[in-house]
Amino acid sequence: MARDPYRYFRIEARELLDGLTQGVLQLEKGIPAPDAVARLLRLAHTLKGAARVVKQPTIAELAHAIEGLLASQREAAQPLPKVAASELLRLLDEISSRLSAIEPAPDGKAAGRVRERAEDPVETLRVELQELDALFRSITEATVQFGAVREGLAAVVRLREQARMLPELLAARPAENGTGASAGLVRARTLADELRSGLERVQRGLTTDTERLEGKLGELRDLAQRLRLLPAQTVFPSLERSVRDAALTLGKHAAFDAAGGDIRVDANVLMSLRDALMHVVRNAVAHGVETEAERTRLGKPPAGQVRLAVERRGGRVAFVCRDDGRGIDVEAVRRAAVARGLVTAPEAKMLAAEQVVELLRGGGLTTSSAVTELSGRGIGLDVVRATVARLKGDLRIRSEPGHGTTIEIQVPISIASLPGLVVETAGALAAIPLDAVRQTLRVRDSEVARSAKSDSIVHEGRVIPFLPLERLLRPSGSAGRRRSAWSAVVVEAGTRRVAVGVDRLLGTSNLVMRALPDVIEAEPAVSGASLDAAGNPQLVLDPGGLVAAAERGRDAPPEESPPRRDPVLVVDDSLTTRMLEQSILESAGYEVELAASAEEALTKARNGRYSLFVVDVEMPGMGGFEFVAQTRADATLREIPAILVTSRNGVEDRRRGEEVGARAYVVKGEFDQGRLLEIIRALIGAA
Repeated sequence: MARDPYRYFRIEARELLDGLTQGVLQLEKGIPAPDAVARLLRLAHTLKGAARVVKQPTIAELAHAIEGLLASQREAAQPLPKVAASELLRLLDEISSRLSAIEPAPDGKAAGRVRERAEDPVETLRVELQELDALFRSITEATVQFGAVREGLAAVVRLREQARMLPELLAARPAENGTGASAGLVRARTLADELRSGLERVQRGLTTDTERLEGKLGELRDLAQRLRLLPAQTVFPSLERSVRDAALTLGKHAAFDAAGGDIRVDANVLMSLRDALMHVVRNAVAHGVETEAERTRLGKPPAGQVRLAVERRGGRVAFVCRDDGRGIDVEAVRRAAVARGLVTAPEAKMLAAEQVVELLRGGGLTTSSAVTELSGRGIGLDVVRATVARLKGDLRIRSEPGHGTTIEIQVPISIASLPGLVVETAGALAAIPLDAVRQTLRVRDSEVARSAKSDSIVHEGRVIPFLPLERLLRPSGSAGRRRSAWSAVVVEAGTRRVAVGVDRLLGTSNLVMRALPDVIEAEPAVSGASLDAAGNPQLVLDPGGLVAAAERGRDAPPEESPPRRDPVLVVDDSLTTRMLEQSILESAGYEVELAASAEEALTKARNGRYSLFVVDVEMPGMGGFEFVAQTRADATLREIPAILVTSRNGVEDRRRGEEVGARAYVVKGEFDQGRLLEIIRALIGAA
């Protein structure tokens, strides 16, 4: 207390200021409840008394002035006038500045030097009494369980003493009592039996006690984690104040509304988001909400609405800010993007409205024609974007002309602790945040389409990148080693997906995140590290980084565009096989067309131009053998080579393929995309 005599005063004062600020904003919005002013007077009086106790007369005088203004509203039947509200908020800001001035200076320098942010809630948290009671009960129960473990250890000590006596007794010579077996040996056998049964009892008891203790410690860990969580409504007063001040500055009328304030978020996450959300709501007023005259002309209510909804989505939380203003001026964004050199004028004209709005996520764009205190420099969304990226979150922007804009920020509930799927690759452990895992599956190596630039697989009817995790974590190792099958994790970041190939899936775990040391240059897909229950380190992977790494491929140098060739026609009744073969061929540079049956393929072949047929043998209706035979009998198609791809590997099948005129025969069970591409190059040349 001697080092910082104002610590607890600052904590209490800031809580009182939050209550006063929120109350003043409520009084300004509508007719006060009968006890609303009385409650605020009590808060101001408490603040005044506390300031006097710690000998801060200036703060006490400011609190007294607040009391005087509030007392004049005690019997008022109307909302608090804007002039009075502005004066009250000014006095509260002055008190906040005074609190910052009495913070201890860092590094022992002269007191009075103001730190950038005072009493960050991350360092001083208020917790619910019920949660503290539950925490203390769990600690008490854990202590009792520890007592049982100590008793067990005492029994082990006694048994150890008995075991120490055995060598002495067994060393006694037999028949020394003249009866055959020595008394010492008999006693040793008895002690050995007692030792064995005693150790068994101790083992059972210690096992049970350890399991109970582990469960209680798990509860303690969960409770401690919950104590780090703050209700989202903690930031609501600051956001409402921002909306109010922005509207007042711009001569507009805007109201703030919020929902989902009881959802709890990690203090670090919430405090990081607070500043970003303040930019979001200010932008909603500055760029979205129209003036009262405009809104009246458009048939809208005179006051614009800025609404923030907080929603729990699995292990993540979404902050959805909507306004009912004019929406994003798409044409203004086009002009700004051209002026900034992000796109050329012809390219800008070709962009759809959604693509133009997407340009705002890149940062640095503003549609304001002049720089003001609130807007015009294009940094508002830059702050939002940087904050979301730092928290490993997602940012989405939607706009409906004339009806408003929606900005959605989705972030993990906690960046300090999160559930993850632990995997192993090349002897290394890694964890993937569980909320980004969409599916785990077994992938045969033959199902992986490889090209010089990247790998891919077909998943749920679409081609997605395939990334062997070993290639990412050990680029100089044996990432290219072949195997018969992979364990794969389908990871989603935003709307993009990637399949990550690993050696083994080890199960789920609660990850306590630790930042990597600054001296370590980690792959961008690595967001941090964690320790498992045995203390072994494991990397924590970033879903967005995994998708970006897979989309980067093997970073092959760009090649000149090849001359256009006649396409390859792939014929197969299986959607998966068609898309896999299409992915392989297109990755190698070939143009591909698809047919789901031999009949459809024959029609396409007669009406178009193709350089190669890749045909399945077993299909409903006309089979692959018949298709090849018919194309060989057609004067315009007989020169187009055909490759049969089938699961049939009999000698008779191969011979029949040769007889009908197929130029190659590929067995699916032995499928090797490298070999397939070699055959194609030999038949029609490189793409």
